[in-house]
Amino acid sequence: MKNNYKNIIAAALLVCSLGACKKSLDLKPISNLSDDTFWKTSDQYDAFVAGIHSKFRGHSKNFMFLGEMRSGIFGNDPGSSASFTGEASQGLERMWLQTLTLDAAGVITYGTFYSNINQLNLLIHRLNTGNVVTEATKKYELGIAYGMRAYYYYQLYRSWGNTVIITDFIDAANLDLFNLAKAASPAADVMKMIKEDIDLSIQNFGTDYSIKHNKGYWSKPATLMLKADVYLWTAHRTGGSVDATTAKTALTDIQTNVPALNLVTVSSNSALSPFADLFSTKPNAEFILASKYALNEAEMTFIPESFTPQTGLIANYYDSLANRKFNVTTDNYTGQLRAPIRIGVYRMFNDKDTRKLATIQAAYSKPLTGNYIMAGVFLKKFQGQQDAASRKYTNDYPIYRYADLLLLLAEAKEVLGESPAAEINAVRARAYGVNYNPAVQGFPNMPGDANIKQAILQERLFEFIGEGKRWYDLRRMGDSFVYANTAITAADAYKLLWPVDRATLTNNKALVQTTGYSQF
Repeated sequence: MKNNYKNIIAAALLVCSLGACKKSLDLKPISNLSDDTFWKTSDQYDAFVAGIHSKFRGHSKNFMFLGEMRSGIFGNDPGSSASFTGEASQGLERMWLQTLTLDAAGVITYGTFYSNINQLNLLIHRLNTGNVVTEATKKYELGIAYGMRAYYYYQLYRSWGNTVIITDFIDAANLDLFNLAKAASPAADVMKMIKEDIDLSIQNFGTDYSIKHNKGYWSKPATLMLKADVYLWTAHRTGGSVDATTAKTALTDIQTNVPALNLVTVSSNSALSPFADLFSTKPNAEFILASKYALNEAEMTFIPESFTPQTGLIANYYDSLANRKFNVTTDNYTGQLRAPIRIGVYRMFNDKDTRKLATIQAAYSKPLTGNYIMAGVFLKKFQGQQDAASRKYTNDYPIYRYADLLLLLAEAKEVLGESPAAEINAVRARAYGVNYNPAVQGFPNMPGDANIKQAILQERLFEFIGEGKRWYDLRRMGDSFVYANTAITAADAYKLLWPVDRATLTNNKALVQTTGYSQF
């Protein structure tokens, strides 16, 4: 884990050039700013908070990989070892084939999350020991810091179980390079800390439910969403109705105190369904928290890196619904289709569900004589924008949105023996639009609705493809749902968690490999 700590040091220097390590490491500081000259004004605190959100945005790829790539959504279709365009998966297939190892771990160095955890620890320390900012600002920024730190540790908990807990800032100037080893704490202790941080976040936010920077900053509603997710996780295990009630209360708290949040049911673009428009219009009433992207600032580069095809290759195929051949001008995805969506997932959607075509693009081959033949499908949800004949992936990446709130509320009600119909039907009504018929698409009238847990899971599948939810949804509901919906079997239950990569084990001798995977 030595490299991990080096990353932490680098991150501490990078965001605000903190951690004067010149005297102990004989390194030139990145800038002339040091801890002695920082933390003097409220503007500097604000800049630091902006920095942690920038780093949070930088982790979107790993949030998505950890939350979705092993869930059965992505993968090559039977009989193929590459995407339909011929682009190789370059190791990503190990995630959906469930063949991860310490040398092919899928996500390495714990997602590099500790770099920002260290920044959050520093912010918490400075806010609790300083007197520069107003009390209101101090409380709000502590609410951000504790909430975001809990989110990171929840990612680590769900992915690796036992994980290293670090709550104090590691100052590069005082770092003992020969005593870096730190053992992982038991998963139960990690969960305990997550819940404590959630409580501290809510306590510090107090009655301030405001969501700042166009939904781009952590807020009390974001912490309450996290609280609901966490307590539903434990409700499905040992917490039962007590924890489900806690989750329900957190969600209704948002509904009561942030009435402006709602489903987007009207499109600002007549060419798009409200669901499709949701991802191109920002800010909007539905997003609770999103990582913000913008032209000439930052792009979602992980989308074209893995999820959209090369422009020249997709131009060989057809869009059957539009009865046209793809072309290099309008279909300039400029990507590498390492992770296609499985055709079987596309076919799970009802054709009247507007989420189908807003989320997934189908591609067909067409013989000189004959009908279109399905070739493959890929993620379409994040279309970006055109700029000087080039596609820029500038959609905001949602972390929490109101549809998530409704379906988590439906989940809590199911545990409590209450009807989830209102929440499920609100989501379905938006999805089906003018085609929505309560007697047909309304809960509990669709095929599969008799199994309420599975019905909620399926609704979340259709709603959140590409948003890093599906794997975590299956895991939250319980191990049996993972076995029923992915290639993992009960005989390989250890694969519910991820392996620790070789470099991390090499650099932290106190760590041990996740049980079941090959030991280092």
